[in-house]
Amino acid sequence: MSLAWRRQSERGSRAGIRIMAWVAQFLGRPAARALLYPICVYYLLGSGSARRAIARFRERVLGRPAGWGELFRHYHAFASTILDRVYFLRGQFDLFDIRFHGLDVLDRELAKGRGCVLLGAHLGSFEAVRAMGLLGRQLDIRILMDEQNAPLIRGLTQTLNPMMADTVIQTGGIHALLQVKECLERGGIVGAMGDRVTPQDQAVACSFFGSEARFPTGPIRMAHVVQAPVVLFFGLYRGGNCYEVRLESFDDEALPSHDRRGADLTRDVQRYVGRLEEVCRLAPDNWFNFYDVWDRSN
Repeated sequence: MSLAWRRQSERGSRAGIRIMAWVAQFLGRPAARALLYPICVYYLLGSGSARRAIARFRERVLGRPAGWGELFRHYHAFASTILDRVYFLRGQFDLFDIRFHGLDVLDRELAKGRGCVLLGAHLGSFEAVRAMGLLGRQLDIRILMDEQNAPLIRGLTQTLNPMMADTVIQTGGIHALLQVKECLERGGIVGAMGDRVTPQDQAVACSFFGSEARFPTGPIRMAHVVQAPVVLFFGLYRGGNCYEVRLESFDDEALPSHDRRGADLTRDVQRYVGRLEEVCRLAPDNWFNFYDVWDRSN
């Protein structure tokens, strides 16, 4: 996975996101969703490089060229999750039909008292992890995020839910690792994305839909260093008000815990990428990396 994503500015303007947040809060979700159609048409027509990247991704996944209708649906899925983030940040989960799969995997790891790392991707909505509070779980969740590359999203979070904004750990540096370790020692959860390379990351070449792409070692290396179990997380958007939250065990049970720090990072990253590929096939509209992940020039 290249560094190209860091050269893309956040889609939308500060004013546009504020207007959408206002409409979402005061006019309701149906009115806000109606606005998504012209917004998606605007960006579909005006974002040539992003459109071509998504078209290439869909062709690799589905084995055929993507039509305009499919591309619009892809953009609309992305816009829908951005809109729904407003409600997730405000704790309005009652507006949604959220189905959970694999909660027993998470419960089993948390019962050990050492916390866990939730490893996700820019596939669907990572904010859906907050919905686990619906199930009566008082979870201490911290999210690793490159906030410097997402000032609009950071501002939205601070406006809608300042307390939740305080749960974000800025990636990079020893301070971030110490915050991660403290959270895990409390038995908490640290969420991280494993599909985008940052300047601080080392990256390894992995097979992704039949061709080589580079993915970061950072999140898995971090889990190895702090000796934390890893649970895969995918918050898939299924259209309308429906989300499917999937939690899956990732750790290799055959690997003794004291050998975790010496585990083959490349192997583990490839295992993660392999599972990411499988879930992408189940929900290709949920892939929200709007750049060419196979472009070696990046």
